[in-house]
Amino acid sequence: MRKRSSSVPSTPVLTRLATALLLTPLCAPLLAGAETTLAPLVVTAAPEAEPLTVVTDPRSPRQPIPALDGADILKTIPGFTVIRKGGTSGDPVFRGMAGSRLNILLDGEHILGGCGGRMDPPTAYVFPESYDRMVVLKGPQSVIHGPGSSAGTVRFERDRETVDASGQRIGASLTAGSFGRLDLMGDARYATPDFYVRGTATRTRAGDYRDGDGDKVHSAYKRWSGTVALGWTPGDDTLLELSLARSDGEAAYADRMMDGSAFDRENIGLRFEQRRISPLLAKLEAQVYRNYIDHVMDNFTLRSGTAPAARSVSNPDRLTRGGRVAADLDLAPATRLTVGIDAQDNEHTVRTGAGVNAAALYKAARRTTDASFRNWGVFGEFTHELGDADRVIAGLRQDRWSAKDHRSTTVTAGQRRSDTLHSGFARWEHELAAVGGTAYAGIGHAERFPDYWETIAQGKHSETTNSAFLTKPEKTTQLDLGLSWRAGTLNGNLSAFYAHIDDYILTDSFNTNVRFGRPTATTNVVRNIDARSYGFEAGTTWRFAPHWQADASLAWVRASNRTDGTPLAQTPPLEARFGLNWDNGIWSAGALWRVVAAQKRIDPGKGNIVGQDLRVGGRTAGFGVFSVNGGYRLNKQLSFTAGIDNLFDKKYAEHLSRGGFANLAAAGYQVDTRVNEPGRTLWVKASLALD
Repeated sequence: MRKRSSSVPSTPVLTRLATALLLTPLCAPLLAGAETTLAPLVVTAAPEAEPLTVVTDPRSPRQPIPALDGADILKTIPGFTVIRKGGTSGDPVFRGMAGSRLNILLDGEHILGGCGGRMDPPTAYVFPESYDRMVVLKGPQSVIHGPGSSAGTVRFERDRETVDASGQRIGASLTAGSFGRLDLMGDARYATPDFYVRGTATRTRAGDYRDGDGDKVHSAYKRWSGTVALGWTPGDDTLLELSLARSDGEAAYADRMMDGSAFDRENIGLRFEQRRISPLLAKLEAQVYRNYIDHVMDNFTLRSGTAPAARSVSNPDRLTRGGRVAADLDLAPATRLTVGIDAQDNEHTVRTGAGVNAAALYKAARRTTDASFRNWGVFGEFTHELGDADRVIAGLRQDRWSAKDHRSTTVTAGQRRSDTLHSGFARWEHELAAVGGTAYAGIGHAERFPDYWETIAQGKHSETTNSAFLTKPEKTTQLDLGLSWRAGTLNGNLSAFYAHIDDYILTDSFNTNVRFGRPTATTNVVRNIDARSYGFEAGTTWRFAPHWQADASLAWVRASNRTDGTPLAQTPPLEARFGLNWDNGIWSAGALWRVVAAQKRIDPGKGNIVGQDLRVGGRTAGFGVFSVNGGYRLNKQLSFTAGIDNLFDKKYAEHLSRGGFANLAAAGYQVDTRVNEPGRTLWVKASLALD
């Protein structure tokens, strides 16, 4: 395929504005002495706010520009990668761990997708700019945010604040870019000392992007969301909030035979919080919620070439209900204890339709329940200050899980199973006064119940039967070490881990004629193995001159399948990011160089619920991608940023990527071994904030 001249849109206004912003260093002498500063554009990493914790503003502009979902914004944090399927709804992977090993919370609520093929991971329902804060907690180093967080926990949070006088705040942003990209976000709040109301709306669309060779990738999407929160604050220490949310959309996928034609989410939540109840009881909080996902996938709405008789529709849904009660106890001036209980109940159903009238048939069909899961958990976590420089944080958790296989065609049809799982951690932290940083060491253990995708979805088998429903829980024991420092103009942090995983849940794809004697069909077998994983993330920032800053980050992980004596499949390669930024308070400019090493350690056909190492072309070469950005702050309320991602229009694909779906070639798409990343992408973002 002949390489096109450019993937930058020809819109004159967009091009001129981006060019002006990217050439702003030439204006520096005229603008010296400005007192305001631009919000920093995130290119390498957000620094650790405290040990093992990264806190970042999801509304800050980022490079490369993320899709409007939770996975793409997570990939700007070292240690995260995203398994590309199309333009949106990728699956986040942290330190090589994917799926329910990574706990995703939206304002404290659990949300689980419906698609058996992970077309809609939890992050597909996250619209980052509608949140005020994103918090990443690395490793099994907390027990208060729900069960199973062996790799870590990601929390998307909105502010809840009381005010002394009535007032309003309005925020809005518009992002436009190559390949028909257009994002709109609006956020309005009105508050009095006694109540508040907040509404947030987002809408995004993008067409099929083109890779570095100019070939079109089946990746278009449209998404929208709306959230309303009503709060009652009769005093500074009391809060009662009712929240409602709704979202929907559609997305094309380059790695499979179907696309997502609906991602309907309905949410209702109620939250109560009371602070300073007594000298002992510092805070009491409680919440209940209901999340309903109604997902539709088909092979004809968003792609051409499907014969009417070959049309197919699948409509899974999932209802998740949950709640949590927790109390903070000040046991002593130096000791705080958090205790609580949480619960979760979810049910998954599916209905289908096929043929010329597939759309009408699936809507008329009766939903069939294939699985249900329940969990109750109790937890306690305490922090004790040992002095001015040292503290100890520790916690314990116990979960009671149960599940039922509602299918009728498996050897486990109608069976129930239950397990009692235990998790805990202990961590020591030491403040380094000499360098203004912190050193820490922690040990954590997390036991994780096998999820829907590991036991039920897509007809998962065990090694001996046609059901994986009885797969053992996974047990992770991990050592975490870290150090952060501030020394003059140089800041940095380092976090390292070593994990031993008993009964790691591995998905093994193989031809069934090898073990079951049937003709060459592919079966996904789920089995338990023992695994080991270790690695680190590091980041540093150097302000080497007035207005200038250099950034660098590095992430590396190495993992082994100790049962099979092979590398652990789906392990990301070494990745480094180098950033150089100039900011004089009104204008800014910067560059990002992302470098990814080759990955030769693979185990073809094996992996996780998201994907497996490819049997053909499984090893990958390294690559480097260069991007530039610029910004202008007109005043306190209005700012502009712009960038060109993949400046040199390089054709590349991530190692952790799904394979291209061959049948798309008939519809005019070039299909490669992997789903290629976007080529040169130009974007402009305008942000408005009014108090």
